[in-house]
Amino acid sequence: MNMSKTLIKTQTVEWKDLNWRKLERVTFKLQKRIFQASERGDVKAVRKLQKTLINSWSAKCIAVRRVTQDNQGKNTAGVDGIKTLNPKQRMKLVGKLKLTNKGKPTRRVQIPKPGSTETRPLGIPTINDRALQALVKLTLEPEWEAKFEPNSYGFRPGRSCHDAIEAIFNSISKKEKYVLDADIAKCFDRINHKALIDKLHTYPTLSRLIKSWLKAGYMEGKELFHTNEGTPQGGVISPLLANIALHGMEERVKQYAETLKGNKRNNRRSLNLIRYADDFVIMHEDLNVVKKCQEIIADWLGNMGLGLKPSKTKLTHTFKEIEGNTGFDFLGFHIQQHKVGNYRSSKSGKDTYDNLQLLHKHCHDTKTASDGSLTKTVENYDNQPF
Repeated sequence: MNMSKTLIKTQTVEWKDLNWRKLERVTFKLQKRIFQASERGDVKAVRKLQKTLINSWSAKCIAVRRVTQDNQGKNTAGVDGIKTLNPKQRMKLVGKLKLTNKGKPTRRVQIPKPGSTETRPLGIPTINDRALQALVKLTLEPEWEAKFEPNSYGFRPGRSCHDAIEAIFNSISKKEKYVLDADIAKCFDRINHKALIDKLHTYPTLSRLIKSWLKAGYMEGKELFHTNEGTPQGGVISPLLANIALHGMEERVKQYAETLKGNKRNNRRSLNLIRYADDFVIMHEDLNVVKKCQEIIADWLGNMGLGLKPSKTKLTHTFKEIEGNTGFDFLGFHIQQHKVGNYRSSKSGKDTYDNLQLLHKHCHDTKTASDGSLTKTVENYDNQPF
């Protein structure tokens, strides 16, 4: 029934006549209800609302617009060679979007890593798959935004790297701390498919579609390569899937904090894990606690098929020098504490008082001179023979 309504609308409405404000309002209201249901733990309501949203004509129009007009990579072709769609083709794509579709292989290209000679593989889906992924993202994101941990900042709506830096500042503003500065090795490429699908725990039709995207493989040149692990960088939904895979890291560290001596609540507050995508830092006043956290996180990541990258994982301190380094680099910022002190503005209180008196006299004299000059100028003006 929903599909027939969608087809009728796509045949009778033109792309240029769409009321985007109304479409966004309808979609946002459904997303808000999904978020609220997820927050209160009502799984049945979440699934029902997600099915409504994914069949919504409004959401389908927004998904198509995002990948064909709004996205920076909108003019990039997948394996089908199609780069752009005209307005009529966009409306046709809206009518075609459905969950029974199976994912096509991505087109793999190598892009250089910033500040490195290494390259990063980018998997570019077809326009049809990108639109469908955008639709699924609209559906899944509100459910998981209600669950995600407070100190996860990468690829989330309304959050940025500056928020992550602020969280680090708040953590070290009163005390110096030891830091585990870590990076997850080839995070997007090595996520275990089964572990991710199990964690996603969505309804069967959607689960099968996401699994088909993960297993679709990629084309490099004219050769097809199958994928048994990882989520392709370049997919619209990939950053969300990566965040879902890494969800729970912060809570695992907080659980360990509760086993330490002292008040459980204070211990949870004193041990911080701040993550931006696959980069994260763990901070605490005790070096042994930070080292233990490294073991715990390495073990936790192993369950998702992941591990720490040794060359980019190091122990440091925000104030003391360790192995020639003080502080750490995170998201393009260097973070380090510096010694500060209290400095007197003059040698004695009497000198300060005398200086203030002198300043007051100077200001008074200047004001008087200015007032006199102004009065004289006005008098001269009045006496001019016009």
